[in-house]
Amino acid sequence: MAGEILDNHGRGEASWNWPAIHPEGRKYGIIALAIAAIPLLVFDWEIIGWPLLLLSIGVFAFFRDPERVVPQADNAIVAPADGLVTLIRNVEPPAEMQLDDGSGNTGLSAEPVTRISIFMSVFDVHINRAPIAGIVRRVVYVPGKFVNADLDKASEENERQHVLIERADGLKIGFTQIAGLVARRIVPFVKPGDTVAKGQRVGLIRFGSRVDVYLPAGTEPKVLMGQKTIAGETILAELGQAALLEGIAQ
Repeated sequence: MAGEILDNHGRGEASWNWPAIHPEGRKYGIIALAIAAIPLLVFDWEIIGWPLLLLSIGVFAFFRDPERVVPQADNAIVAPADGLVTLIRNVEPPAEMQLDDGSGNTGLSAEPVTRISIFMSVFDVHINRAPIAGIVRRVVYVPGKFVNADLDKASEENERQHVLIERADGLKIGFTQIAGLVARRIVPFVKPGDTVAKGQRVGLIRFGSRVDVYLPAGTEPKVLMGQKTIAGETILAELGQAALLEGIAQ
C-alpha cells in the first residue's frame, strides 16, 4: 500500500495489516524476549516468565509503525503525533526556533501563535511525522528535566528537540518533541538540509511523551481539546482558517 494514491471517490485499495515494527525498537523487543526466556526455559519459573513474556510483546507493540494515508492538500497541516490534544495555547515560539542560528535561514517570528500539544501515552504509536512537506531547517536538542509531559511547563523545562521545516513558498512550521516521566530518549530520523514529504517519519520518542506544534499566524486548529489525533492523517489546521470550532464530550 505504501506510495499508493487513495481518495474519497473510492480510488485505491485498503485492507487491514499487522503493523511493522520499527527497526529502532526491534533490539529492545528481542532483549525483552531473551530476558523472559531465562525463567521460562532455564528455571521453569512460570509465575515470573509469563508476565515477562507479555511485557516483551508490549515492547514490540510500543514500536509498531503502521502505514498512514496522508492528506495532500497544500493548505493542510497534519498531526505529527498520535495522541490526545491536551493543551491549546497562544504563546511565543521557543527561542531556539526564533534566534539566528548562523545558517542564513531565518527562524520563526517572535509574535504569539497557537500551540497545539499532543500527549502520547505508552499505548500510542510513537513514530512522529512531518506536519508539512519542505526542507528541515533546524533540529535543536535541548537537555532538561523529565516532569510529566502533560503539564504546560514541560514545554520549557523538559528534555526536548525542536524541528523547523520550511516549505518551498517560505512558510515555516515548527514542532517540538518533548520527553516525559518515562521517556528517556528522543531519536531523530532527519537532520538540517533534509527534504521531507508531508507525513514522512521524522523521529520517535521512547515510552510516553508529547509533541507541540506551532501554527502559522492567522491559523487556528481544526482539532478540539480532548480529541485524539493520528500522526500523518489528522488535519490539525488549514492555513489561513481561524474559525471557532466547538465539540461535546459524550
